[in-house]
Amino acid sequence: MSYFALKNGEKIYYEDTGEGDNVLVMLHGWTSSHSVYEEPVALLKKKARCVIYDHRGHGGSKEANSSPDMKTLASDLHELLTGLDLENVNLLGWSMGAGVVMTYLEEFGTERLKSVILCDMSPKQMNDDEWKLGLYKGAYTQENVRADAGKPFFKLYREFAVAAIPKLGSIPGFLVNPKLKKRLKECDESVLRSLSVSMKSQDHRESFKGLTIPLSYFYADPGSLFSPALAEWYAKNVPTFNKAVKFENATHMFISEQPERFAEEVAALL
Repeated sequence: MSYFALKNGEKIYYEDTGEGDNVLVMLHGWTSSHSVYEEPVALLKKKARCVIYDHRGHGGSKEANSSPDMKTLASDLHELLTGLDLENVNLLGWSMGAGVVMTYLEEFGTERLKSVILCDMSPKQMNDDEWKLGLYKGAYTQENVRADAGKPFFKLYREFAVAAIPKLGSIPGFLVNPKLKKRLKECDESVLRSLSVSMKSQDHRESFKGLTIPLSYFYADPGSLFSPALAEWYAKNVPTFNKAVKFENATHMFISEQPERFAEEVAALL
């Protein structure tokens, strides 16, 4: 077990394994942990140095002394890349992790990066009259934010989990709820709340116009949290867009559902 000490004294859990000239850093999503990448890393470690870690308030980094926002997590990533002296990094983010990558690009640029891979995430989660490529395939708006403000946190999480894995909605509560609650126990609720609010306030669309390194987009169809048309948006609006990869018959959890295919597609981009 390895921990990286941040400047503020907090520690984040990370794993650093693999070999080769390629460096691959992978960021997990909201309520998840580094473990989502364990199977892909087992397949990728012979082709790349793989670094995975837990964001503040998640998994091995659960003990957090603050309520971070997306800029905080981007700063944590910058400290980790700098502290481990990582250069020419292939930076991959899934779900919230992709949001952290976007924030990192705005805050710290591409000096240490070689390429970017975003997995199932929109540059703007909130939908409005002019933007329909946000959360829940264009259905989530400020009205939903106001309605969610009065809901118990577990209810909010369960709704998100069912959207991410639709089959959960058909499983009786007495069977699925204990598993979801166990997942939440591995996270700090105050951190989750803070990050959820921060994610939904982000709008990174303009920042992509000046990107100078290759960007690829991975998504599920039809099971993404976002419209499949988002892949077309990236292709049209990112000057260095490289490739869109569709995971068929998968959900937002396609990394766990299709780890071998995921590893193959990542390896092809390194």
